[in-house]
Amino acid sequence: MKEIFVNGLGDLPDAAEEIIAALDGRNVVAFFGSMGAGKTTLIREICAQMGSEDVVTSPTFALVNRYDAAEGRPIYHFDFYRIDTPEEALDMGYEEYFYSDGLCLVEWSEKIEALLPDDVMTVKIEVQSPTKRRIEID
Repeated sequence: MKEIFVNGLGDLPDAAEEIIAALDGRNVVAFFGSMGAGKTTLIREICAQMGSEDVVTSPTFALVNRYDAAEGRPIYHFDFYRIDTPEEALDMGYEEYFYSDGLCLVEWSEKIEALLPDDVMTVKIEVQSPTKRRIEID
């Protein structure tokens, strides 16, 4: 387990770099945090640090967005906030993404926790103040 403290938006590039460095071959990252904790903002910075020039937005209604990292590796950004059961993730074919060579960044992963691979990286974001966050990577 590793802790990162973010004192403002200026700390996000370093936090994103630490998360990328901790991947260690894993390709599914499950983000946990309350509404407004900064999950999408952190994912946007991870994509930027990986060289993506795509506009990163929350895929709340589409469930998944695809971006391209600088070296061409796909980045899949999931938002499962609006699903009611894990079966909905099964219906959308989550396995094709999670077991591909792409990086999968998953918001509201608690909705599909039983479907996450054993080697999933977890990123927990705790709001400490309007501008400060504690991030736990495991």
